[in-house]
Amino acid sequence: MRNTQASHGTPAADGPAAAAEADEAHEADAVDAVDTVSAAVGADGAAEVAGVAGAGPVGGGGVPGGAGPPRRRVPGPWRTGLLRGVIELRLLLRNPKEMSGHLLNVAIALPIAAYISGKVPGTSTPISHLVIAGFAAYLLFQIGLVTLPQMLVTEREEGVLLRLRATPRGIPAYLVAKCLLILGMALGNLVLLIGAGALLVDGPLPHGPGDWLTLLWVTTLGLLAVVPLGAAIGAVLPNPREALALIMLPTMGLLVTSGAVFPITALPTAVQQVASAFPLKWMAQGLRSALLPDAARAGEPAGAWELPMVALVLTGWAVLGFLLAIPLLRRAARRESGSRLTARQDKAAQSGAAAA
Repeated sequence: MRNTQASHGTPAADGPAAAAEADEAHEADAVDAVDTVSAAVGADGAAEVAGVAGAGPVGGGGVPGGAGPPRRRVPGPWRTGLLRGVIELRLLLRNPKEMSGHLLNVAIALPIAAYISGKVPGTSTPISHLVIAGFAAYLLFQIGLVTLPQMLVTEREEGVLLRLRATPRGIPAYLVAKCLLILGMALGNLVLLIGAGALLVDGPLPHGPGDWLTLLWVTTLGLLAVVPLGAAIGAVLPNPREALALIMLPTMGLLVTSGAVFPITALPTAVQQVASAFPLKWMAQGLRSALLPDAARAGEPAGAWELPMVALVLTGWAVLGFLLAIPLLRRAARRESGSRLTARQDKAAQSGAAAA
């Protein structure tokens, strides 16, 4: 359980800040309550099934000939996951530290777009527009492959995966909640970047219904391509301190080589071919097709947006991610135990004391 403190009946002298902290503490406890209630319902259901087996007539609830209480239905993963996801979104919005991190990404992208001048080679499209579209793709990519694994590793260290072992359909419900949380974060970042870019640095916007539809499906498919993969990575990373170091270097490498911040045609052909194997290149290309005018496709390596290939590659990564994520998360949950959790927490406490 999270170390939260909620004071019932906070004195009026504490003011709005204390009330906000109390609300946040209650919602943090509510996230844990989702798992606890599901586990309790599952345990009751299992007990009732055991009681009925070998007891009198069906419907006796373990008491021969009796009516007995009705069996409880285990909440489905969608319902439990959506409930948990909504609570986590509320907690995110009330966390200034987390929100400032997302605003920082946008704050970095806008000055770069404003500073860069010139045109995309072979077109009349400003390079600043390409930068905005590329950063939009990178923010989605970063949320799925950097932010999500860090969340999973941190929550594993807090004992969340250990509780999921006692929760019926715990892993699928957990993935639903994380998908909802990541979707909210991604859409917020995307709207903020594109909206602020259009207002502050004359950034690009979709030009018609078709472009808006392309923006929607590329964003959705791009998230499907990276979120399950991020969950799989988070299931095998050792600890939160090493997670960032292990993920950021390859992520920054893909940012440079995928044509997200400058024309990909300026890179060697071999680098372009390597970048084409990863989803970021295709996410950026799909978002450019939605945000930039048709004339800008002359700056692409193939001279076209290649939207069918965008859909194919992103779908392939989505399938691979889902095939990896669920078994790896289940394996991580099976390996969790109270002794392992205590040993990791003791080691982290000793490391913190040594650093101090």
